[in-house]
Order: sequence, then structure tokens, then C-alpha cells
Amino acid sequence: MRNDRARTLPGTKIIPLSSLIRKVRALKQKNKRIVFTNGCFDILHFGHVKYLQDAKAKGDYLIVAVNSDSSIKKIKGKNRPLIGQLDRLKTIAALASVDFVVLFNEDNPLKLIRAIKPDVLIKGADWSKERMVGADFVESYGGKAATVNLVKGRSTSKLIEKIVKDFAK
Repeated sequence: MRNDRARTLPGTKIIPLSSLIRKVRALKQKNKRIVFTNGCFDILHFGHVKYLQDAKAKGDYLIVAVNSDSSIKKIKGKNRPLIGQLDRLKTIAALASVDFVVLFNEDNPLKLIRAIKPDVLIKGADWSKERMVGADFVESYGGKAATVNLVKGRSTSKLIEKIVKDFAK
């Protein structure tokens, strides 16, 4: 499936960047606090859900940028993602804590962060501020880069390892 088609599903929270930028501008004029995070979200699990709930608690609107299939292959290897981008986008959009979902093809979300200029940039606590892409930019205009705690023992990689171990017999 072409990436542009996945980004323009009508009637959903999944929107192209150009529309997202307009929505963010309007929300900021109403003094709404915009939170941004990103990830692959391959095999959604409770750790992801809790992470996104905690991210949303940092502001009024949560934007989630989801890596495209091609960008995940570059980052995680040829066997990933296990779940295609359209399904991952729809699953993230179905969560109550998420307000907008945008797909991105780059290796990191810096282009999106620069375009959106969120008030809060969030990553999991396994990321230091120094490693957090866009943290310096967000802080340069008075925004905040922050982390949220992860649910111990919950990760897609660990889940894949368990599936392989338990079912590869």
C-alpha cells in the first residue's frame, strides 16, 4: 500500500502532516498543550497503551507519529515490522488517549517535530534527553522534553522472543 493513501483515511484520527499542522495551529491559538511522541508500535501491548496514556497526561492533545514499514525495516531489520503500517496506524488511532496519528518514512521524526513544534516531546524512560531526537529544538522555543516510565518487562522484542521460544517447538 502506498504511504500517502495510509495517511489520508477519512473520518479517522489518521491525518497527513499538512492537515495536522493546521489543526495544531488552531489548537495552540486556544492555548491547548500539544504533546508529541513517536514509535513503531509493532504488536501493540499494554506497555504501549500505558506509555501513550502517560504521554497524554502531559498535555491536552497527543500526536503519535508512527514509523512506516520501510523506516522500520531500516531500523529493526528485514523481518520487521510484523504488523503492516495501515493496521498499526488504525490500532493506535483506536486508543482513547491518542488524538492524532501521522505516518512518517524517515529514520527519525525530526522533520515532524520541526513542523509541529509541540509543547511537550515525550519518549520512554529508556531514552536519555541527549539521545532524544528533537529535544534541543523543542527546548529552544520554550517547550519541554520529558520521559515517561515504561511498564517493566513489556516490549515488542521480548514478546517476539517469547513467541519464538514457545511456538518454535
